[in-house]
Amino acid sequence: MRTFLALAGTVTALTVAVAVPAAADGGAVLTTGGVGGTAVAVGDTLTAPLAAGTSATLYSSATGTSGVKCTASQFTAQVTGNPASPGAATESVTGHTFDSASCTSNVTGVLGVSGITVDHLPYTASVASDGTLSVAPASGSTIQTTVKLRTLLGSINCVYQAPSLTGKADNADNSITFTNQQFTKVSGSSLCFASGYFTAKYAPVTDAGAPVFVN
Repeated sequence: MRTFLALAGTVTALTVAVAVPAAADGGAVLTTGGVGGTAVAVGDTLTAPLAAGTSATLYSSATGTSGVKCTASQFTAQVTGNPASPGAATESVTGHTFDSASCTSNVTGVLGVSGITVDHLPYTASVASDGTLSVAPASGSTIQTTVKLRTLLGSINCVYQAPSLTGKADNADNSITFTNQQFTKVSGSSLCFASGYFTAKYAPVTDAGAPVFVN
């Protein structure tokens, strides 16, 4: 019997804003109203749920399907810098949540998921004009996720850490995608996987309801 991992994003994940870019020079990196549109203001709050019909997965290997799947998750980030394109906008990731009621597990011995929390927030995120998204913890800290599971042996906590996360933004659907981002278990029962791999697509990224584009 083993448990799964977890993130999120991290993850939980986890993460920041926006979409694959267009090469517009002179305007801001992050805009609303389309590519080359109105600059997103510093201080604005960006949010994104999971893309419709998708799940955030937390698996024990990059190629496997054993672990946990959640259908409801959201991130929140505040824009801290939005320079002219080409360049890199910066954000403070202040929230990354997973609704445990939407999570299921196919791991033998796991009866359910009672909670997934993303720790050590806020994280710093940057999104470059080419769509590359990077998420990093505060100096001296780590990206950390705690997964609380109900098992045949009782309740257990699995704590996972990663030094950083990398994703990709896409203007086609104003999304950001994380693929097989690796976390390492730092504490928890022997039922917790030694490593966990986080995959999720968040869309649309919006600023007060308006889709956000990367330039």
